Amino acid sequence: MKIAILSDIHGNMIALNAVMDDIQKNECDKTIFLGDYALAGPEPSPTVDYCMHLETYDNIEMIQGNTDKMIAEYTDEMYTNLSEAAPIMANALKDEASMLNDKQKDFLKNLPPYKLIEIEGFKILLVHGSPRANNEDILPETPPKEVEEMVKDTEATIILCGHTHIPCGFQTTTRKTVINAGSVGRPFTENAKSCYVIMDFKDGKFTIEHKYVRYDNQKAADILSKRTFEGADKLAQMLINPTERHF
Repeated sequence: MKIAILSDIHGNMIALNAVMDDIQKNECDKTIFLGDYALAGPEPSPTVDYCMHLETYDNIEMIQGNTDKMIAEYTDEMYTNLSEAAPIMANALKDEASMLNDKQKDFLKNLPPYKLIEIEGFKILLVHGSPRANNEDILPETPPKEVEEMVKDTEATIILCGHTHIPCGFQTTTRKTVINAGSVGRPFTENAKSCYVIMDFKDGKFTIEHKYVRYDNQKAADILSKRTFEGADKLAQMLINPTERHF
């Protein structure tokens, strides 16, 4: 059984379409989405609509990301607090909280923060950041002991995460496999292609592959640059030349 794992689409419908086409070519049986569907991307509203449609399929699993919760529960206080650390992201958040309709925000609000599923006898935990928090980073440079501490209390043997937009993986001393799927819509690596994961389960074992998919990131950047919030042009350039994680 093949499963595809996606995270951090961030309103990049062009990238998502390219990845979904690649998933179809690879004949995946199930697709898992690990959150952050909308914020600070070229086309947040169509992306959320598309994901709402996908959620109706039996072979789709979806959870909530930290920015999905922020959009759904937006307040002026949240904007003020975020502005201190990441003013452009705060502007994008404010814009999307007013742009998305109640049905779209209810979809984001009601997604589960995590899920425990079973595939081919393996217990798999779906989280956005880590099992402890939806905004906790699991990065390539995270010390293995810290990763061990993050996942020690889960019964799952496989933990799937995103949030950082940087793909990586760990094998713990307690035989837990931790996989960060990277980002479909806003990669934070030198490789500006979309990234997702294919896991192939067979005969009680599994393989893992991070897949990189080319998409028209210039077109996506052009659309994003035309959004009206201050700083949209800088976020657009990150789709062409990823440099910094937050603004």
